[in-house]
Amino acid sequence: MTKLDHHSNLRDKVLRGLNKAYERLIEYKRQKNSVLVVLKDNKIVRVKP
Repeated sequence: MTKLDHHSNLRDKVLRGLNKAYERLIEYKRQKNSVLVVLKDNKIVRVKP
């Protein structure tokens, strides 16, 4: 395995982990019926999940 392959695999694992964390956050916000605060077009926006 080359250094580039190792970095690609690591990047893929990190991105999958971030996606999973995002999905869990959305599900948690739905269960608690609370708003999700995000930055959209340089403005803070509250969104119902």
